[in-house]
Amino acid sequence: MTRPTVLLSLPRACLRAGPCAVATLGLSAATACAAEGSQAGASDVIFLAQLITLMLVGRLLGEVMNRIGQPSVMGMLLGGIVLGPSVLGVVWPALQHAIFPSAPEQKAMLDGVAQFGILLLLLLTGMETDLKLVRTVGKAALSISVAGVAVPFICGFALGQLMPQSLLPSDQRLLTSLFLGTALSISSIKIVAAVVREMGFTRRNLGQIIVASAICEDSIGWVIIAIIFGLAQAGTIDPMSVAKSVLGTAVFLIASFTFGRRIVYFLIRWTNDNFESDFPVITMILVIMGIMALTTHFIGVHTVLGAFVAGVLVGESPILSKHIDEQLRGLILAFFMPVFFGIAGLSADLTVLKDATLFLMTLGLIAIASFGKFAGAFIGGEFGGLTRREAFALACGMNARGSTEVIVATIGLSMGALTQDLFTMIVTMAVATTMAMPPMLRWALGRVPLSKAEKQRLEREEHEARGFVSNLERLLLAVDQSPNGKFAGRLAGLLAGTGGIAITVLPLSDGDKTGGKQEKTKEDRVEEAVKAAAEDTTLAQGGDDEPAPVDVTIRKHHAPTGEAVAKEAKKGYDLLVVGVENTRVKNGFHQDVSHIASALEGPLAIVAGSDDHLKHPQQSPLHILVPVTGNEVSRRAADVAIAIARASDRPITALYVATTGTSNGRKRRGFRARRREQAIMRDVVEMADRHDVTTRTAVHTDVAPHEAILAEVKQRGHDLIVMGVSRRPGDKLFFGDTAAAVLEKSPASIVFVAS
Repeated sequence: MTRPTVLLSLPRACLRAGPCAVATLGLSAATACAAEGSQAGASDVIFLAQLITLMLVGRLLGEVMNRIGQPSVMGMLLGGIVLGPSVLGVVWPALQHAIFPSAPEQKAMLDGVAQFGILLLLLLTGMETDLKLVRTVGKAALSISVAGVAVPFICGFALGQLMPQSLLPSDQRLLTSLFLGTALSISSIKIVAAVVREMGFTRRNLGQIIVASAICEDSIGWVIIAIIFGLAQAGTIDPMSVAKSVLGTAVFLIASFTFGRRIVYFLIRWTNDNFESDFPVITMILVIMGIMALTTHFIGVHTVLGAFVAGVLVGESPILSKHIDEQLRGLILAFFMPVFFGIAGLSADLTVLKDATLFLMTLGLIAIASFGKFAGAFIGGEFGGLTRREAFALACGMNARGSTEVIVATIGLSMGALTQDLFTMIVTMAVATTMAMPPMLRWALGRVPLSKAEKQRLEREEHEARGFVSNLERLLLAVDQSPNGKFAGRLAGLLAGTGGIAITVLPLSDGDKTGGKQEKTKEDRVEEAVKAAAEDTTLAQGGDDEPAPVDVTIRKHHAPTGEAVAKEAKKGYDLLVVGVENTRVKNGFHQDVSHIASALEGPLAIVAGSDDHLKHPQQSPLHILVPVTGNEVSRRAADVAIAIARASDRPITALYVATTGTSNGRKRRGFRARRREQAIMRDVVEMADRHDVTTRTAVHTDVAPHEAILAEVKQRGHDLIVMGVSRRPGDKLFFGDTAAAVLEKSPASIVFVAS
């Protein structure tokens, strides 16, 4: 079968030479093809061995670095240095050349992985960029980042102008000087944030300023690098090429952070809600990254800017659930990070530092880089209003180059702005400054005192981090068009308005069939009601802020109710709010509610409205009563009650039902019971105070819990009970005897918050 193909590829002269010659040439061609295939197979095996070696050595040395208090990324970089010409090439050169041969095709395969790894690392860096944090401490962070970039940039540029020509690419002094200035001015978000987090300074004022300043510096640095790359591609530095790069970058950034933000959010949400295969959101994130990287390439700047901005937009998407973030982060950290930094280490030949001149110049580079960054950050901190101790700690933290510097150096080497020796010097500087930063920052941060106001804020944020409502990202609202459904929509809107939580509405009844262009559908009215409640939340909280941006999506379906809820719930929701017409029956919940609840195992809120809440679901007042017992479910209900009260600018009443014993040890148990009662009430009051919600406490003794609840409703005129419950096993939805009695006998509306 292969012989005709070989004959067709032979010249006519060979065919005229006779059958023997043709046979001989055919055999030679087959032998050459087999040899070529064997070489390709060997290349694949070597490539696989390279990846395994880089991952294994990088992970092991990263673990060692972690255990001695250093960033693991430094271990990955050192792994490449150990496997490269610096160590293994000296100790066992034959083995080093066998694993990492100098063949162009082998280098091309590794370079391909490294280039894609750069994009993924910048995507991850962008995802970790917290723009809200930057806005919170904007004045100080802006002052620090401007000075922290300007001073080391000037130092780096001057260094490039004074360097001997032997260290520079031919006729590229100005470009290399610009690149050195940028390389010395940029800090590593990853290293800085990791050390600040390890020290417990993440939420401290100074910790936020340090991280926000690193974010600003990193962002400025990547924009400058992208522009310099555009100038390098132009081949010369002239006003037109500079204007083109700057204008293209400005247009890209403006477009990305206006309508581009909404496009990214829509694509992630649409993928999450419509694809049923595994990990579709990760694929969409990688596609978004690739498209934005190509966009920056086509406007004449480096692809890293597109990947970084894509990461920022993806990180701000409210649909990006924690497990999706962890999966993507795991892929990058487990494979691409050790491989990329290992390849960077392979490219650094530290044996050149045996030259005394190069070694002294490397020490000078480290000193200039450290002085420039330290001085710039310290001056910026002084102008930003920091104390001397705070400015000193800030300057210590900003000196870490880490992974960012290695990425920058790799880009500079690939674009011809750096020679191999200069690349090795910069990598050495990155390792030295990064290894020195953690102990210096730990020592400096330990000397910064904690103010009283900062302590109060930290305590409040710690409680919010453990809260239920504050950690909600998406609500699923399953409602029909009944008054109870509208009331449930109002409560969901109030909850969503407290934090801009996205809501998906799953209508449980057919839409309006009257038709007509002027007539709004029932789904539209639900959407408007939810948004109106969310806007009322901001007005009730006071201030001049715009209404909370609540995204409401209507999800139409044609499946049975339970099946539709179960299918939609798989797309990732933190709370299901149910509001249907048939909620209460004599013996508990209606079977419609049971079917809906059985479709979801996560947190659930069932709304059972009554009286004015059914007559006027959007305008009726809310007088809230929340029974508390001290367990997690009642605390979650208290959190929901406080959020609704805060949104509607109403007080709440916390009710505790106490029982007394009759045994000989009654007094001791009574004392303990009173202490427990006080602790529970104090916890609820503190939760409410942190949100400026007025709380009244009530205690009923020696009475059944449901009777105490009903008595308090009758005595104080409460019209809404928010009650924490737990599901009990069984075919029917059952929350216990107390909840069943309250559901059957209460004249007030009820929200059952079930875990």
